[in-house]
Amino acid sequence: MPERPDLTGPLLAWFDAHARDLPWRAADRTGWGVLVSEVMLQQTPVARVLPVWQEWMRRWPRPSDLAAAGPGEAVRAWGRLGYPRRALRLVAAAEVIRDEHGDEVPADAETLRALPGIGEYTAAAVAAFAFGRREVVVDTNVRRVEARAVSGPALPAPSYSAAERRLATELLPADRERSVRWNAATMELGALVCTARAPRCGECPLQDRCAWVAAGSPPHDGPPRRGQRWEGTDRQARGRIVQALRETDGTLTREQALAASGAPEPQAERCLLGLLTDGLVEQDEAGGFTLPQ
Repeated sequence: MPERPDLTGPLLAWFDAHARDLPWRAADRTGWGVLVSEVMLQQTPVARVLPVWQEWMRRWPRPSDLAAAGPGEAVRAWGRLGYPRRALRLVAAAEVIRDEHGDEVPADAETLRALPGIGEYTAAAVAAFAFGRREVVVDTNVRRVEARAVSGPALPAPSYSAAERRLATELLPADRERSVRWNAATMELGALVCTARAPRCGECPLQDRCAWVAAGSPPHDGPPRRGQRWEGTDRQARGRIVQALRETDGTLTREQALAASGAPEPQAERCLLGLLTDGLVEQDEAGGFTLPQ
């Protein structure tokens, strides 16, 4: 088998020159700030996350601050980031960090995974980016970069596979500091250059050693990747109800909540019930609806 070309050197040099100046990468970053950023960045672009993250860290610089504020304030401050259950997970994690870890975010991935709502990726990312641990950190951007550069397809398989994990582990530099930079650099390259729809191969530091480029940049030949529809979905209707509750100081009646959804009544009823089940909305004794207390 031919020796794999060096990817680490060119990629880290590119990252040193092109990395975005983000506050959760700053020298004074905290474990809590990195954890909040990683949860917010799930399926949400940096430009939308940045102002919300800054406001959260101003209001709640420690896990105990968020835990004291409670889920209602967290959902209200979540704004339009989408998937507001992430706000509830952060509150639950903050409570455990306050009560069981002395208000300090754990540094190792195994302990982080035991926190409510923290999965494998988030635990590895926080351990790496907040505490400099050598961890395999793989998100959608990393999967795409490593698939193209090493394996050759235009896009990775829909689901993360054991083969991809083995490849990511093999590519991770043995040196701890370089491994952290490799993780961040690979994510950055996927976000800024090696994008899914319009990769800018001419700007890529790996262009001359990329298996996909060497193969002629063949188009994706797997199942079509369909964009997520938004208009008319339950996600849109649920988001409208939550937004209406954010914008009121009191409660909404059932009729007001259903109307706020902008959806037909059966769909609106289903969405309101789902919000209640998920803990994003509560019903008081008088029958009104509020954000969780």
